[in-house]
Amino acid sequence: MTSPAAEAPDATSVLLPGPWSHRALSANGLQLHVAEAGEGPLVVLLHGFPQFWWTWRAQLPALAGAGLHAVAPDLRGYGASDKPPRGYDLPTAAADVAALIRALGEKDAVLVGHDWGALVAWTVAALHPRSVRRLVVLSMAHPRRLRAGMADPAQRRAFRYFLGAQLPRLPERRLTRADDDPVADLMRAWSGTEWAQTPDFAEAVDRYRSAARIPQAAYGSMEYFRWAGRSQLRPDGLRYARRMAAPITAPTLQLHGGADACVLPTTAAGSGRYVAGAYEFATLPGVGHFPQEEAPGAVTDAITRWARN
Repeated sequence: MTSPAAEAPDATSVLLPGPWSHRALSANGLQLHVAEAGEGPLVVLLHGFPQFWWTWRAQLPALAGAGLHAVAPDLRGYGASDKPPRGYDLPTAAADVAALIRALGEKDAVLVGHDWGALVAWTVAALHPRSVRRLVVLSMAHPRRLRAGMADPAQRRAFRYFLGAQLPRLPERRLTRADDDPVADLMRAWSGTEWAQTPDFAEAVDRYRSAARIPQAAYGSMEYFRWAGRSQLRPDGLRYARRMAAPITAPTLQLHGGADACVLPTTAAGSGRYVAGAYEFATLPGVGHFPQEEAPGAVTDAITRWARN
């Protein structure tokens, strides 16, 4: 059998064609790849794990059609963005996004985040509040609420992948092995049952499986997990937790799948206590951890409504 390394695609494999354009922008000392569409007020869409910018394939043209400038970057370590050896802590990732907004010629944006992208979005809103005009969070509790939620045995069981990712090197090998299908298994476990049986799900698995095998991409994605876990009792992690107590002043919309088996709805629902601005929380029945793909129309409509307010 051919080794995963021999089959590894290069970063250009994620420059997929569609009703969007691609470019690289310098931000916070690295090159970030973005896919973008439309003109108007800026909406920045941050992906999660194990995805890349393509998770927003339904939202990019729809938001552009609504008169918005939709931009979906690959986070550092993912897709066609730079993959440095360090910088996978949430404050640095947030600084990347704040710098990206400036690189796009804007002082602020409607910031939309899913999963790890949502953790980054929460962090930008707390640490760089002037960069966030409005906030939309999908499938992720506020970082302090997530930390508290780990006291719940059900949430710890749901987050067992997070715990397994703390090991060195082994998680990367598991994610990219050629004789197994860890991306499909992970996405099936976290998705709602309806989407998991569709051709769109199968295509998404193919795309994310391939993107995980880009050299150094698996390392970057696991480093986010490792920083979040290992920093809990370190000075940098404790300092981050203290800083995240700052109230979120941006109007915040939080959408969560009612069938999310990764971040439980009961964990996410306590996040509003950290928001001082206008706040809405909505549950999407039957939807799992990937609402922008499982219920793209509902998510696009919600983002459009929030961005226009």
